[in-house]
Amino acid sequence: MSQIITKAQLIDILNQWHSDKITTEKLQVWMIDNFEPDEFDIGKGEEEHTIEAMHIVMNEYELVDETKCLKAGAKLAIDFINATPDSFMTTRGEFLRNGFSD
Repeated sequence: MSQIITKAQLIDILNQWHSDKITTEKLQVWMIDNFEPDEFDIGKGEEEHTIEAMHIVMNEYELVDETKCLKAGAKLAIDFINATPDSFMTTRGEFLRNGFSD
């Protein structure tokens, strides 16, 4: 049986990082430990675009070099997770373009 990662859990961990309650390393470890599509049911019960946003956010933070993570990216990630179908592509672009340094 898979473990569920809720939208609220993901937003909470992003808020903890943004407010310096956890380090970037701890954020990344959480993403790595909780983003395994076979073992975790990410966003169960949410709308399809929200589930997709959660997958994108978790995947990006799982793979990125932690030195490239910008704290401002936490707010952009949360905005993306909270997007409506109409704002999905805009918030996705903002997160992917401005959430990380080059």
